[in-house]
Amino acid sequence: MPAYKYQALTDAGRQTSGLLEADNPRAARAQLRAQGLTPLQVEVVQQHGQAEGSRFTRRVFSNTALTVWTRQLAGLVGSGLPIERALTALADESEDPRQAELISQLKAEVNAGSTFARALGTAPREFDDVYRGVVAAGEQSGALGLVLERLADDLEERQALRAKVIGALLYPAVVSLMSLVIVTFLLTYVVPQIATVFTSSKRALPLLTTVMLAISDAVRAWGWLGLVALVAGGVALRLALRAPAFRLRFDAGVLRLPLLGRLARGYNAARFAGTLAMLAGAGVPILKALQSAAETLSNHAMRADAMDALVQVREGAPLGSALAGKKRFPGLIAMFARLGEQTGELPDMLGRCARQLGAEVQRRAMAAATVLEPLLIAVMGLVVLLIVLAVLMPIIQLNTWVK
Repeated sequence: MPAYKYQALTDAGRQTSGLLEADNPRAARAQLRAQGLTPLQVEVVQQHGQAEGSRFTRRVFSNTALTVWTRQLAGLVGSGLPIERALTALADESEDPRQAELISQLKAEVNAGSTFARALGTAPREFDDVYRGVVAAGEQSGALGLVLERLADDLEERQALRAKVIGALLYPAVVSLMSLVIVTFLLTYVVPQIATVFTSSKRALPLLTTVMLAISDAVRAWGWLGLVALVAGGVALRLALRAPAFRLRFDAGVLRLPLLGRLARGYNAARFAGTLAMLAGAGVPILKALQSAAETLSNHAMRADAMDALVQVREGAPLGSALAGKKRFPGLIAMFARLGEQTGELPDMLGRCARQLGAEVQRRAMAAATVLEPLLIAVMGLVVLLIVLAVLMPIIQLNTWVK
C-alpha cells in the first residue's frame, strides 16, 4: 500500500498537511473527507531509490542522523514494538519532512508484505549493502533489536574515528592554506609596491631583493596560468580515477607514501575489520560478510586484496591464512582472525582488532598533527622573514648611501 502526502483544509479553514496510506489517490481523498478535511493536494510519496538517484541530490539521512535514527529504531524494536508501529512512531516524531516521507515509504513497503531489509533496498543511497545485510541477518535470527543496536554502535565508532582523523589533520591543512594566501598576497601586492621606490634609483639591489622581485614578477605573470593548470590537473586526475586500472595503481601508490599511506592503510583496515566483525556477529555467512566488508574499503588496492582473500576462503582456506598473504593489510588482522577461528570467537576477535587499529590510526594522526603544526608555522615564519628582509635590505642600503 503506497504512502501519500497531502495538504487539506480543516472545518475552521486552516491548512494542514501530513502523510497517510491508501490503495490509490481516490481512496486517500476519501480518508481525508472521512476525517472532516477538504483535500487540496494528494501526491504519492516518491521512491527515494529512483526519484533521488542523482548524485547531486542531498541525502535524506546524514551520517549522524542515520546513527541516531538507527539507535531510536533499535530501542523501539528491542522493547517489543512491531517494526510497523516503530516506523509509524518515528515518522510521526520526525521534524524533517523528507525523513518522514522516507520512513512512511519504508512502512508502506513493510505493510505490503516486504521484509524490512527489502524495504530498505528501495532507498539504496540511504542504506548501503552492509546496512541492509545486517538488518536481513537480524530478521532471520529473530534478534532485530539487538542487531540494530550493534549496527548503531558500529556507525558511531566509524563516525568517531573519521571525525578524529579529519580533526587532527584539519588544522595543518588550514595553516597551509592561510600561509599560501598570505605569501601570495605579499609577493603580488606588497613587494611590487615597495620595490618601485628602489628600482628608480638605478643602483644595484641586494641579491635577495632581486630574487624576490623575480619571483614576484613570475607569480603575477604566470600565477593565474598555474592556478588554471592546477585545477585542470585535479579534474584530469578525477576523471582518470574512474578507470579501474589507473585507480588500482593510484591507490597502491598512496599506500606507499610515508605518512598518508600509513593512515590510509590503518583507517581502511580498521573499517574492514569492524564491518566484518559486525556482519559475522549478526549471523551473516562468512563469504557474504567478507564480500560486503571488502566493498566498504575506499582504497581499491586493499579492496582487490580482500576480494582475492575471499576467493581463497571460498576454496577452503582459513580466513587468517588468506589475509596473512595480503601485505597491504596489517598483520594484526590475520593474527586476530587466526585466534578467532581457533577459539570460535571470530566476531569478538575482529572487533578487538578493529578497535586496536582505530586507536593506532588516531595516535598516528595526532602525532602527525603535533609535528606538522610547529613545522608549518616555522616554515611560514621563515618565508615571511625572507620577504621582509628583501624589502628592508634596500632601505638599509639607501640609508648608508645617504650618510
